[in-house]
Amino acid sequence: MSAAPEGPTAPHDSAHPTGPTPGFLVWRLSMKWRVAVDRELGGLGLTHAQYSLLSSLYGMAADGERPSQRRLADHTGLESLYVSKLVRTLESSGLLQRAKDPDDGRAVQLALTPRGSAITTEAIGLVQELLSRLLAPLGGLDGPRTAAFADELRTLLDVPLDPSPKEL
Repeated sequence: MSAAPEGPTAPHDSAHPTGPTPGFLVWRLSMKWRVAVDRELGGLGLTHAQYSLLSSLYGMAADGERPSQRRLADHTGLESLYVSKLVRTLESSGLLQRAKDPDDGRAVQLALTPRGSAITTEAIGLVQELLSRLLAPLGGLDGPRTAAFADELRTLLDVPLDPSPKEL
């Protein structure tokens, strides 16, 4: 397992409270979630990253979209190269198919196969059950604390963390 992106506690001086920093807590929660999803979906032969692609593709298809790999990478927040590798693996497993984009010869459109759709539907059910257990202390999926937590997460996700121009 890789090391935490920052130490578990803030420096011990009067300007910083002791205890885990928010960055450490975000990292720990994301790791806890990834490991739990990996375990939950292992029986289906899926990893958390594969599930993220498949479930995103499932939702996008339900909205009438047949996304490119680039669009799927942007949607999931995963690096394009990683998405490309995942797509090849999922295609070889018979869960999704790639087709040339009729509007852009350089782009590839993605779609779930019937088998991919069935496995994704099952996986979504398992992950929703897991999410319900995670969010139970906040009042469940529809609780006001969960809604507030989701709003706070969206706020943080909207903050750009790209390198500043001087770092490039």
